[in-house]
Amino acid sequence: MQQDLITRARTWLAEDPDPETRAELAGLIDAGDLTALAERFAGTLQFGTAGLRGEIGAGPMRMNRSVVIRAAAGLAAYLKARGSSGGLVVIGYDARYRSADFARDTAAVMTGAGLRAAVLPRPLPTPVLAYAVRHLGAVAGVEVTASHNPPRDNGYKVYLGDGSQIVPPADAEIAAEIAAVGPLDGVPRPESGWETLGDEVLAAYLERTDAVLSPGSPRTARTVYTAMHGVGTSVLTAAFARAGFPEPVLVAEQADPDPAFPTVAFPNPEEPGAMDLAFATARRARPDLVIANDPDADRCAVAVPDPAAEGGWRMLRGDEVGALLAAHLVDRGADGVFAESIVSSSLLGRIAEKAGLGYEETLTGFKWIARVDGLRYGYEEALGYCVDPEGVRDKDGITAALLIAELASVLKEKDRTLLDLLDDLAIEHGLHATDQLSVRVEDLTVIADAMRRLRETPPTALAGLPVVTAEDLSRGTDSLPPTDGLRYHLTGARVIVRPSGTEPKLKCYLEVVVPVGSAAELPGAAAKGAELLAGIKRDLAAAAGI
Repeated sequence: MQQDLITRARTWLAEDPDPETRAELAGLIDAGDLTALAERFAGTLQFGTAGLRGEIGAGPMRMNRSVVIRAAAGLAAYLKARGSSGGLVVIGYDARYRSADFARDTAAVMTGAGLRAAVLPRPLPTPVLAYAVRHLGAVAGVEVTASHNPPRDNGYKVYLGDGSQIVPPADAEIAAEIAAVGPLDGVPRPESGWETLGDEVLAAYLERTDAVLSPGSPRTARTVYTAMHGVGTSVLTAAFARAGFPEPVLVAEQADPDPAFPTVAFPNPEEPGAMDLAFATARRARPDLVIANDPDADRCAVAVPDPAAEGGWRMLRGDEVGALLAAHLVDRGADGVFAESIVSSSLLGRIAEKAGLGYEETLTGFKWIARVDGLRYGYEEALGYCVDPEGVRDKDGITAALLIAELASVLKEKDRTLLDLLDDLAIEHGLHATDQLSVRVEDLTVIADAMRRLRETPPTALAGLPVVTAEDLSRGTDSLPPTDGLRYHLTGARVIVRPSGTEPKLKCYLEVVVPVGSAAELPGAAAKGAELLAGIKRDLAAAAGI
């Protein structure tokens, strides 16, 4: 067994084109570090609907040039088998470690396979790549990014010609083509032949961002902005300047791309501590709101002044921002379909119904939301918002930031705030309080055991609320394809449990709805909602054994 592991490692080493990972792997082989080798050769990174994502390093279970070359060759074979020989593949990348290398390898493989390849001119937000796919009439797009994962990770996200991310069965078909790729020296990788795009695509994207705003709307909201060490700063500030908003005050320590993400434990605005520097900047600058993007700028976080919050600033939940943007679009006379994933707040459905608009629920991820027929607006509680589906069929943290700044400006003209509008929505539709129980694990069997325990012994009540229905989503429903998840409907509440698709986490999404008759009842409703959420979280953790 040990000899087999060493043999596989030596075989991999012999065809690894990267001096860095070759040195790493040779060192492990020479040291006889069987534990580290076993981790790297326990299988292969699985290509799924999220593409590839993993820790950078040597071997088939890590992100490296060998894995990326195979992925690109498999994607090229998939495209050619479906009649896209000679078609254009657009490639974008963020500022993470090795992103530029992986983008270049992808361009070389596509060119060698007889496709045309075009690479964005520098590290840019993922929404720019999603826009470029449709704008340039490409047959596919690749974005090299690990979004808000830790610094040691990178990833590989694939879009098809409609500008949205892959869904089944395309993921399995591409994975099969990747598995069929032979030795790497049989994959042609010319040194040139692809195009490096200029700023024309970015200029076209920025011109498109104007379309999300109402002509002549107020543009007075003052913002503090953080790119979270990612690629958002130059694009967001350009978009705000075009629109005529006051220039955002930058969180200087986080404004420039840095793959080490030195000021945060995790470069995700939702993680504890990630917004501390933004709040410190806001206490000095006293803006109307704080806006944060994640490192590839497809997500948008919003915080608002709140004297009751610690430090005077409160992060809005993704569900709150989702409802605010929906209400703003309704107020502007939007038509079409509003859509969200099943883990997001049911408040969107109530807003759409009251406005006479279509509404759809999808599985988790914008790969599903973007495919809703007639989509006008889609959002997901994990800070993802699609406010211009004709331009970008994916979440877009730049256009979402513009739209929330417009809404804050409209309210400011009336001496009102985003919190005032949230109160209005609670009075009109009931207070929709949401929370999440999220458990990060080192051992993935913890997640499997929790799911098994809940399937075998579903809870009958949580926080004293009876469970009315318990659905195993792995069987699918009338409106949803199968997915690994559980959904519980309680009296006045809802719970969904699922493993994360991109991180080693078990995620439980909780919502309670408390009726509100008047503004005077809001504090009591908020307290009741918080109490119920805490009780559900406690009882669910016990039932799942986590």
